[in-house]
Amino acid sequence: MLKVGSEYIWLWVAIEPENRQILALSVSKERNMFVAERYLSALVKVYGKRPVSTDRGTWYPMACQFLKLDHHIHSSLEKSLIERTMQYIKDRTESFDDYFPCKVKNCKLKHIRNWLNLFVEYHNKELKPVN
Repeated sequence: MLKVGSEYIWLWVAIEPENRQILALSVSKERNMFVAERYLSALVKVYGKRPVSTDRGTWYPMACQFLKLDHHIHSSLEKSLIERTMQYIKDRTESFDDYFPCKVKNCKLKHIRNWLNLFVEYHNKELKPVN
């Protein structure tokens, strides 16, 4: 969860556990099985069906079942990698909102989505080994 302006939004992130690259990132004003299913469905379209490792969020198992995806709760190592990456993303996003606060009522979060897309490009580029 992130605070943007005066409201809280949910951050959805897919991380490749071996190289820590961010595969997809999205934000929503709600957190439920329908939002999870829509997010995972978009990932399946790009990457195909893969096992899904999540925290104990109750919305994931039903979304995975609906999409016929193998779901499991992530291991302690995966949890550590995910939590560090998530905190890194949250810190940068909250700093962005500090400098460029949203003052629009009923904001559609376009400025946050643009910032996050830029952040993902930079983050993934930094992780690629130099030849």
